[in-house]
Formats: sequence, C-alpha cells, structure tokens
Amino acid sequence: MSLFLYTSAPCIAPGSLHKLFSNFYLIFIRRNMSSKKQTDHLERTASNYRQNALYPAQVCGIVTESETVKRLRIAVHPDFSFKAGQWVDFFIPGVEKVGGFSMCSSPGLLQREGVVELAIKYAKHPPAHWVHTVCAVGSRVAMRVGGDFYFDPLPSGPAVDLLLVAGGVGINPLYSILLHTSDLLQLNQSSAGRHFNIGSAHLCYSAKNTQELLFESSIIEKCGEFPNKFTCNFHVTQQRAGVEPHLQPFVKSGRITAEELQANLDPQRTLCYLCGPPPMIEAISKTLMDLGLPKDRILFEKWW
Repeated sequence: MSLFLYTSAPCIAPGSLHKLFSNFYLIFIRRNMSSKKQTDHLERTASNYRQNALYPAQVCGIVTESETVKRLRIAVHPDFSFKAGQWVDFFIPGVEKVGGFSMCSSPGLLQREGVVELAIKYAKHPPAHWVHTVCAVGSRVAMRVGGDFYFDPLPSGPAVDLLLVAGGVGINPLYSILLHTSDLLQLNQSSAGRHFNIGSAHLCYSAKNTQELLFESSIIEKCGEFPNKFTCNFHVTQQRAGVEPHLQPFVKSGRITAEELQANLDPQRTLCYLCGPPPMIEAISKTLMDLGLPKDRILFEKWW
C-alpha cells in the first residue's frame, strides 16, 4: 500500500511538518517490521478499504463524555473526507502503536466546521492511554480514513429503514450514521433538487448502566426533532442507581430482545448496522437471520 502525507493544514505550522512526517514514517516502518510479532489494529484491518493519504490534524477541543470516555474535536486538512460509520488509523508522534477509532461525528459537521470527533474509552493500549493522559488542546496527530462499514445513500435511491444496534462504545459509528441521517432529512426539507429516500431509524443501545451511555441527550433530541422517523431504546444490564427522569421513557432493563428487533424489522427495507463486542454481534446477527433478515442486510465490524 502506498502512503503519502498531505503537507498543508490550517492548524499546523509549515516548519513542524518535516518533523511530523519523520515521526509517522518511522512509526509506519516499525509497524511493518514488527507485524509478525503481534496482532494490532493495522493488521486486523489489513483487508479493509483505507485511503492512501495520511492527513495531519490538530486537537482543538476535549470533552469528558463519561468517567471513562473522552471526546476529541479535531481540526483536519481541507481534503479530508469520510463516510458515516468509518474509522481512522490514528497516528501519534512518539507512540509506536497506531490507534483505530471510529468517527462519532457526521460528514456534515466536517463540511460545516472542518472538524471530526472521536470518542475514546480509557484503556492501557498506548493510543487510548495517550488520549486520556497526555493529549491536550493543540496536540498534533495524523489520521487516515478506512473501513467498509458505512451508510452513504444516494439521492433518489431505494427506500431504506435503519436498525442500529450498539453495545458500549460501539455506539460511535452508529451515532455518526444517526447524525448523518438527520442531516439528510434536513436536506430533504430545505432542498428542492435532491431527495434522500430515508424511512425510519431505530436505535437499540446497550450499556452496563445509564452512566456509561454516550450521547444519550443528543439522541433523545434527534428523536424529538424527527418523531415520525427516529426512535430509540437504551438497554441497561447492571443498573443500580435510579434512572434520571428524562431518560426513564427510553430505558429498558436487560438485554436487547428478539421482540424489539422484530418490531423494527422489515426484510425488504431494513438495513441493520451492528457495532459492539463480538459475542453480542454474533448473537444479534443470528437472531436477525432467524427473524428473516437476509445476511447481506446485516453489516458489522468485527475487529472492534
């Protein structure tokens, strides 16, 4: 695979680009040299689509989403682009390991503001550990887009209903898809020339407790903005404290059920996106196929 680094970005001073490129070149060489010793993100996703370009970027905002998750707001090169649901190879100067993180923002935010967002859970894995212990506003990184898991409908395309099933931080790419769907519906309202044939979107989101839910307020807002299009249920499996009043109408105790999946499934129209722990993906996929959804209408990430 060829690799090249774009060398102009509004947030990165020209004098620092040579050093930045040198760091990433050394990282890339080390990754290739050590590939036989261990399996990491680059190797797990070697067969996936990824862009050739490696874009410099700069952290311009950090938000604490939960006790274990930080959301980075990252200013990117004007040529950077992605589809809702895709991830990035995340290169950090001085950190040998390359991270793999899904975008949690929409392509529309990138077009409007020139930024993307990543929500990253704390872990000892070096890239995630760096985000939680070293990363600051102004930190410079580089990113390359990849992934075959995305939602990118064409104007006047066939009608589609979305069933989004998330477990834990697997909400990231599905939240990106939900935001993108919202942007398309807004375009339908404002544009006379283009029309995206969006049906409904139902989100089933499972976490240990409500404290570990991400983006829940924004998700509820989207359901209120498009009440005839968006619905959601938050499933909690280890809730001990009381549920906040504004969440109560949306929270269900226990795992996602076959009954809920069936109620939001049409084998001819439904496209299901799954992201979460592998055992959850396997169980939900089997249930969906048992309910009559064709295998080619079930999309998921397994490297997660």
